[in-house]
Amino acid sequence: MTDPIRYTFEYPDEAGYPDGKGTLSQDQAVLIDEVIDDPQVPAFDFYVVNDEKNGIYEAIVGDTEIGGLTYNVAGADRLVLLAVSVLPEFRKQGIATEVIRRVLDDVRVQGKTVTILCPIVRTFIEHNPEYADLIDPRHPGVTKGSRRS
Repeated sequence: MTDPIRYTFEYPDEAGYPDGKGTLSQDQAVLIDEVIDDPQVPAFDFYVVNDEKNGIYEAIVGDTEIGGLTYNVAGADRLVLLAVSVLPEFRKQGIATEVIRRVLDDVRVQGKTVTILCPIVRTFIEHNPEYADLIDPRHPGVTKGSRRS
């Protein structure tokens, strides 16, 4: 079973953690494990839709939303990536990894940057440094993600 205490992340003051650290939920730890240990191509096809009104990139199979990545808009050229979620029955199938990849590809096409408040997205970028240039240097968000042994 995944232990959320195995991971540490430092949050900016505006994230609201007095000590600059947040405790991961079990769900977050499972998705981080997926990003680190199993960066496979998803076992099935799904599409991602940007619901700008509600601030979420939705991962959809058929007519079912199976996951997503929530965000806030910060000015004309930056998104604050808040949280990745995947329904439990779709976890460990590469969905979280692929959703993050598609969202970051869309951000790049739009010419925007990101502030990361989601530790799962931070972990993805640490393992896929070709996306590091999308992080806003003045407002990077979560920093120094690490996995404890």
